[in-house]
Amino acid sequence: MKRAFCVAALVLMMCWTSLAQTNAADSPASKEDIQRYLDAVHSHDMMKKVVTAMTQGMHSMWHEQFLKHKDELPVDYETKMNARMDDMLQNMPFDEMMQAAAPVYQKHLTKGDVDNLVAFYASPTGAKMLREMPDIMAESMQSMMPVMTKYMEKVQQRLQKDTETMIAESKKKAGEKSATQN
Repeated sequence: MKRAFCVAALVLMMCWTSLAQTNAADSPASKEDIQRYLDAVHSHDMMKKVVTAMTQGMHSMWHEQFLKHKDELPVDYETKMNARMDDMLQNMPFDEMMQAAAPVYQKHLTKGDVDNLVAFYASPTGAKMLREMPDIMAESMQSMMPVMTKYMEKVQQRLQKDTETMIAESKKKAGEKSATQN
């Protein structure tokens, strides 16, 4: 009996310790873990490079808008808009943005996830991805711009048509209402 009690106690203790232990990799990522990840991917520099890459696409978009409406716009429109956009993008508060995003990363990533990501970006393939990402983004934006422009034109036309329809319906209802009141 004493022996059975000891075995049962030992089994219970083993079960208890296995339940009490959690895998560190499965624990939530700490703020420090996320900062380690953001440092590994050179987030500040990467954001600046991505913004620079996006700027080229945005300049093309402003140029297209200028060409479509050049008779209605001042001659220096494109230059002014590009300068304003460049200033806005270059003065973005990247560090504050990353600090604001850190809790989101913590919500979705475990310590193990962060460890694996940091290891990946420290690898030759991860380092190449970091080097090539700005060019990938710039070339992607350039190749997507005609598609986005065409889509936005369709959306704008559709919204304009919907607005005109709603205005006409509103006027019609107002006319019917005033006719019934007379």
